[in-house]
Formats: sequence, C-alpha cells, structure tokens
Amino acid sequence: MKSPMMKRLFVLLLFTNIALAADPLPSWNEGPAKQAILQLVRDTADSSNPKFVPSEQRIAAFDQDGTTWVEQPIYTQVMFALDRVKAVVEKDPTLAAVEPFKTVVSGDWAAIAKLTLPDLEKIVGATHSGMTVEQFQAMVRDWMTTAKHPRFKRSYMDLAYQPMLEVMELLRANGYKTYFVTGGGQDFVRAYSKEVYGIPVNQVVGSAGETKFAYAPDGKGVLIKQPKILLVDDKAGKPEGINLVIGQRPIITFGNSDGDRQMLEYTQGGDGARLMLLVHHDDAVREYAYGAESKIGTFSDALAAEAKQRGWIVISMKNDWNRVFAFDK
Repeated sequence: MKSPMMKRLFVLLLFTNIALAADPLPSWNEGPAKQAILQLVRDTADSSNPKFVPSEQRIAAFDQDGTTWVEQPIYTQVMFALDRVKAVVEKDPTLAAVEPFKTVVSGDWAAIAKLTLPDLEKIVGATHSGMTVEQFQAMVRDWMTTAKHPRFKRSYMDLAYQPMLEVMELLRANGYKTYFVTGGGQDFVRAYSKEVYGIPVNQVVGSAGETKFAYAPDGKGVLIKQPKILLVDDKAGKPEGINLVIGQRPIITFGNSDGDRQMLEYTQGGDGARLMLLVHHDDAVREYAYGAESKIGTFSDALAAEAKQRGWIVISMKNDWNRVFAFDK
C-alpha cells in the first residue's frame, strides 16, 4: 500500500502533468500578455473568486482586420471589392470610362494604391449593392475559395492568427460569448465568421449598409442591399455598435489600431474585472512590421502612450507569439 507521502507525490505529479498538457494557449510565449489573459479567465469564471462574472455578462470583443487576421497590404474586403469591379463594369460598360472604376479596370496597382477613401466608398457602394443579402454572402464565400493573398499565396481564410483563435476557444470554453466588433462590413464578415473563427453571424457587429425589403420573383420576402451606409463601426462607432447590438460592455477587448481606441476605453469604463489588449505588428519576417506611419492599421504614438498610461497590454507579435499562422512550423 502506498504511503501518504507517495500518495501526495502521485497527486502532485498528476496535476502537474495535466497542467502542462492542457496549455490552452500553446502558440503564445510565456509573458505578461499570456498570463493576463489566463488570469482574467480564472478570475471571472470561478464563482468563488471576488472578481467572478456571471456567464450572461461574459462578453469578449475582437476587432478583425489586423487583430485576428492579416490586413496588409490592403484590407481583405477592399480586395474583394476591387475584384468585383470587373463584374460591375461588364453589367454597365459606361463605368469603364468613369473614375475610380477606370483606374481599377486599368490594373495599374500603383494608381490603385493612390485611390482616396471617397473613391473606395464608391467602389464598395457599387460592388456591395443591388443583390439580396444571401446572394452577396454567397459571392463572398465563392471569392474566398479562390482568392489568394499577394504575399502568402494562400487563401485569406488561412491567414487568421492562430494565437487569437486559441484565445477565442479558451474564452468560449469558459462561458464567454465572442463577438466581432469590426470596421469591416457586417454582411461580409458574416459570410465566413463561423467557418474561420467559430463566431456565429448574430455575434458579428460591423459597418452596416442599408437594406430594403422586397419580394423575389417566387414571392419570397428578401432584403436587397442598398448603396447607403447606416453605421461605420470604427472609432466612436465601435462602442456605439456594441450598445446597439450587444447591449453591454465587454469584459475583454482586443484591437490593434487607432480605430479601436474608443472600444478599449468603453470596455475599461465598466466596473469589475476588465482587460484591454492591442496587437502590435512588429514581425516583418513572419507577417508585417508597421505602426504610426501606416495608413492601414495605424498604431500611433498617441495610442501607444495611452495604452501605457491606462495599463492596456500591448501584444508583441514578434515576442509574444511563437507562431502566427496555423501553417507555421
């Protein structure tokens, strides 16, 4: 029969092995970011902890572009819109002589890169309207099956960050609902959010366009997408979108740019346990390195200063992640 000491040693080894084998964030290096995430989950999911949060209040918000997948050299949805211009021009050939469609049709990427925000808004308006919501999402899914990222030569769906997928799984396993709160189009992201991230369509908050109720030829009621924006889910629009769709502040929020600042501030404004994190792109070898100078995913010096002052955690892609994508070795 085992002695009491041997029994205690056996139990200790058993639990040590379980802890080692059950690391829920294997793509994260040990450090403050990983420990803060694990600590928040332990605190808020343990009913005996003073920081416990009831399950119905466990909300996690994630920006998408640059936070959970690649946003360089240009947003995925913009690439989709540019690819769709050809079909739009084929339907209305007069647009081939009209800017900004003329520039896109030319295939001159140097000129395309100089298109202004109003130019891109015109392109999105033309390529994202005039069809039912279901037809649009089918177009997005079809595009996703063939489109390749210009650098990685892989499907955009392969370019979700593995460490962030692990965080989402950890949170869901501990009673959290994971939401996207993204500047990307709500209908666009809903086309693949479940497949890529495990986030259902009713947990996607994004920039939203107007729809109009109509009847299909078979008499079925449908919603037709209109070229008019209802909500730009960026900057102050993010907490406004959270209130509109979710109705309560997140407990934990992930962003990566100036466009996420107000969302993190709003999260921190709540009572009790809160955690705000920003992904910093500082790994040019495995992904990209950019910050204050970038027009896409701008991480300004002012944002960095605010993060330090407010105690937000800045995740170093280079130092905090031992791999970026699932296909990394």
